[in-house]
Amino acid sequence: MSERSLALTPDALVMMDTIARSGSFAGAARELGKVPSALTYSVRQLEEALDVLLFDRSSRQARLTAAGEELLQEGRRLLSEIDAVANRVRRVATGWESELTVVADDVISRRILFELCEAFFSLDPQGRSGTAGGGGPGTRLRLRTEVLSGTWEALVSGQADLAIGIDLDREPPPGVAVEPLGEMPFVFAVSPQHPLAQHEGPIDDAILVHHRAVAVADSAQRLSPRTLNLLPGQDVLTVNSMADKIEAQRRSLGAGFVPQHLVQGLLDAGELVRKETRRNPLHAQLGYAWRCSVDARGTRRPPSGLALRWWLQQLGSRATRSALLDCAQ
Repeated sequence: MSERSLALTPDALVMMDTIARSGSFAGAARELGKVPSALTYSVRQLEEALDVLLFDRSSRQARLTAAGEELLQEGRRLLSEIDAVANRVRRVATGWESELTVVADDVISRRILFELCEAFFSLDPQGRSGTAGGGGPGTRLRLRTEVLSGTWEALVSGQADLAIGIDLDREPPPGVAVEPLGEMPFVFAVSPQHPLAQHEGPIDDAILVHHRAVAVADSAQRLSPRTLNLLPGQDVLTVNSMADKIEAQRRSLGAGFVPQHLVQGLLDAGELVRKETRRNPLHAQLGYAWRCSVDARGTRRPPSGLALRWWLQQLGSRATRSALLDCAQ
């Protein structure tokens, strides 16, 4: 490290902050328990190391130069970050992870996810419910949105610690625990201006194939992407999210199956029309998964991290699981 870097110690930054707050070298010296001459010497050493003038000597007050103001502001930021790192290290020692990544499929209710985040951040460092916005247990949360196989891929590739909304038809690899989340009903919906809106009775595939479908692209990068309810030879408009799919269908750009809870308001308002098809009703069976270890008898061990334990405890509630699948509940 350079001499300049070595000069920027926490003690030096605290000294700068104390002088600025007290307004004088004498006041800062009393607060720091030093004699004024010792404090003046320390400031001069810091100035020499940085090769800048930090204080204007022409004033009786401890007036900062522009360089001194910059060091003060950056020093306060660095001291705050040092405190934050120390707090996170201490909390990790008590069992709280430094970071937790939660990946959720695009169809999962964002409102409920953020309500869970609010509850998590309202915990105090001991894991008890505290005051919202109080900093939480010190674990940094990272939320990701994926589609279809991308949700599963994020977990098994190690990019996420918890996956919400995975398809239950996959066989979990060793070291991954899976629990059911619930059933999500889908409906076939079109715009009132779409030709299929006037069709009487259930629509069969021979008719559907002549109308453009709207599909959400699978976000998986390595796993084989999945396609759902697309017919061979059918024209397809591919979008990146379920919100885009719903908007495309509302604009009569195509048709397709969408989660009922996400379009119920549009159905009620007449902006989309629900139609029956000859296909079996689509009810997606979704689950949640996390990486885990097992003992010699094959019994699943509880997660070592307290943050993941907290999230799994919330998902253990039937009401929470239902709300994640249908934000109207």
